[in-house]
Formats: sequence, structure tokens, C-alpha cells
Amino acid sequence: MGITGRGFCLLVLMTLLAACGAPAAAPTPAPPSISPAAPASSPGLEDSCGDRSKLSKELYLFNWPDYIAQEVLNRFEQECGVKVIVDTYDSNETLLAKLQAGATGYDIIVPSDYMVSIMIKEGMLAELDKNNLPNLKHIDPAHLGLYFDPENRYTVPYMWGTSGFMYDTAAIPRELKSWKDVFEPAPDVQGKISMLKDEREVIGAALKYLGFSMNTTNPDELQKAKEVLLRQKPYVKAYTSDTNRDLLVAGEVVLAHIWTGDAIRARDAKPSLKYVIPDEGCTIWQDNLAIPKTARNKYTAEVFINFLMRPDIAAVNANTIKFGSPNRTAIQQQLIDPALLNDPGIYPPEELKRKMEWLIDVGEAIELYDRIWTELGVEQ
Repeated sequence: MGITGRGFCLLVLMTLLAACGAPAAAPTPAPPSISPAAPASSPGLEDSCGDRSKLSKELYLFNWPDYIAQEVLNRFEQECGVKVIVDTYDSNETLLAKLQAGATGYDIIVPSDYMVSIMIKEGMLAELDKNNLPNLKHIDPAHLGLYFDPENRYTVPYMWGTSGFMYDTAAIPRELKSWKDVFEPAPDVQGKISMLKDEREVIGAALKYLGFSMNTTNPDELQKAKEVLLRQKPYVKAYTSDTNRDLLVAGEVVLAHIWTGDAIRARDAKPSLKYVIPDEGCTIWQDNLAIPKTARNKYTAEVFINFLMRPDIAAVNANTIKFGSPNRTAIQQQLIDPALLNDPGIYPPEELKRKMEWLIDVGEAIELYDRIWTELGVEQ
């Protein structure tokens, strides 16, 4: 979100993430609903709005499409009197380019893991005042201290997930399990494929199919990935990160490279759709809340980030957009729908996690990735 819409170099990171795996099945409570006016004495509400005299009237959020529940935005305005204005981007690279081009109007951004590394290196992110983030205590430690921001000086976790593919079982009467089904499509799939409009994800998937690291800097391996993508391109209907879900539901494509939450929401609309974490593995990623150094409303941004970490708010968000939540309290209190928590597509089992990689900053080798993306000719 998506992903979209993220190399896993150390097995220990994946082991830590196992703490977020699905718990044992439990009686299914009704998804939490937020009342229009919760009493001020409700648990956690004392931290919700901070010092109201310091809040701005508006807050500008630069986010992935459909990646926050409208109910959450409405509630923040009701409780704290701040209207959140949302603008969207479709890839980490678009986010970076927009900020590098001088965009200064955003108070909060939502970069993925490897992009956080790049932005810290470029000096683009403000350090967070954790005195304004008491609800950080609700975040599972497995999602803190990760490679891209080991002290969480600049970011707090927002959502996490995977980047596999989804296909329509009504249109494809056989089981698909491999990236081979995506990059060597059968005749009934050709021309009906959508791929993420995301440079690192698409090239990474091709690398994974070939048995290489998704973070390789080897020119020969990247050349082979480019050849795979160029052979596949005639069969791709669209490169999109924000309409792939709609294309699947409408039947315009029967197979899509897709992020977790978008896949689950598509399946809700069309039950014949099936999400697959390929046998070869795929990307595991974490999106994060951060404040650009150019933000005009830093205090209000921190209050909003803290609001998003409140368990009841985090649960509404997770139940709506259906990505993996890092909020341990919301999970432990079963505020998140157990059907989601027990869905291996959202919270994959450990044996699948071992096959996954984080996308990392590849340094100067990014020029090789950029060149492949340019030669692929995906419209920006």
C-alpha cells in the first residue's frame, strides 16, 4: 500500500516478527466500533490530544492510497479539533522525489523501511520527541529497533505486511504457488496481469524468482532480472499500486502483484480471489510514521502519531485497511478481528517468514535498478 506501497539480512529479524503471528483461535467478538464521544475517563484518552493550546487547526498527511480509515480521521477531528488533510503517492520513490523537489507542506509521511534508511542518510527526517508519544508502550517490541531506525529516533511503526500475488480461482482452475506463474504466465493469464508500480518491489520479485537476493548489487544478476521483466511486459495489462485491487474485483485482471491489505480487501469483495506468498518467498516490509524536517506542525503531528497508537484507534484502522498491525495491546485485547489475526496471508507462519527478505538501501547500486525501471518503460 497498499504497499504499498521493504534485504532481510538477519534471521533474527524474522524471528522477532514471529511475535506478531496469529494467536490461537478464540471466540470472535464483534469488530470494535468507536462511539462519537467517548468519555474523557476512558483508558488512554488522557494522552489523546496533548496540549490543545499548541495544536494546529490542520495537519497534512502524505500517505499511500486508502491507507488510513476515514473513521480514524473523523475521530481525531472530533476529539482534538484538528482536520487531517490527506494527499497520496504510489511508491516510496515518488515520495522521495516529491520531497527532494522541495515539497514542504507535509507534516507526516509514511515511508517503508528501506526508504527510512535513505531519508535518514539524506537528513530529511525530524527526530521525534518521545515525551509526546506515551502510547508507544502499546507497540510490540518486535517492530521496534529494526535495521532502518535502530533507536526509533525518527519513526514509529504503522503497518506491516508482505508483497505476494493474488489470483482469481474462478478464472484460473489450478493452484498457483510460484513466481514462475507470474513471470512465465500461461495463455489464460497472459494480458491479464497487473504488477505493482514500484521499482524495488517489481525488480525484487523478478530477482526472487531467479533465486537471487532482492537486494543484490550484482550487475549480472540484475541484468537477468531485467530480461525476465522485459519478457513478461507484453503480458502485463497495468503497472499500478493503487488500482490493482479494483482491477481484480472487476475481472479486468486475473492475477496481480499486490500488498497484503489490498489483497484481503479485494477478497472481501470477491471471495474467489486467493492471496499467495510464493514458494520462493517475497518481500516483508514495515511502513512507518515519520515527520519531515520541513513540517510546520511538528507538535500536532506527534499528537496524531500518538493517537494512531492508541489501541482502540489502531484496531479500527487495522480492521478497516486489513494490514498487519504492530499494536500489541490491540492484539492482546482482541480489539482486532480474530479472523484477521488468524489469516496467514496477513500474519504468515514462521516457515514462510524464513523465505522473506526486507528491502534495504542498496546504495549506489540503485542506479542499476533505476536503469532497469527506465528500460522497462513504466509510466511515472
